[in-house]
Amino acid sequence: MSPASHPVLVVDDDPDIREAVQDILSFEGYTVVQADNGREALELLSQQPPLRPCIILLDLMMPVMDGEELVGHLRKQPELAALPVILVTASGRALFEGVRTIIKKPFEMDELLAAVAAHCRP
Repeated sequence: MSPASHPVLVVDDDPDIREAVQDILSFEGYTVVQADNGREALELLSQQPPLRPCIILLDLMMPVMDGEELVGHLRKQPELAALPVILVTASGRALFEGVRTIIKKPFEMDELLAAVAAHCRP
């Protein structure tokens, strides 16, 4: 898989937000894979062949497995620990280890695109 073909992984329990992010990124030429929660994302990253996104756009508060728990799992696995993670959340949570930055909901389209462009190519 060439770097340009690595997808963006969007992890959010709100299907409307996942769809909006996918629409924005798809329009710019990015491939997007969606997950409903951290456990679903972890399954995608662990399947064979494993999904290797160029970036993970991660909601913090989700049922089943929240964003902080997912980041904890990623940090324990050498092949996943380096994946760039950006929180996309309405929470007032501060940065924590394993997260590059936070984009506050509701987010500006330009802010989202700039964050993705820093790690991915369409």
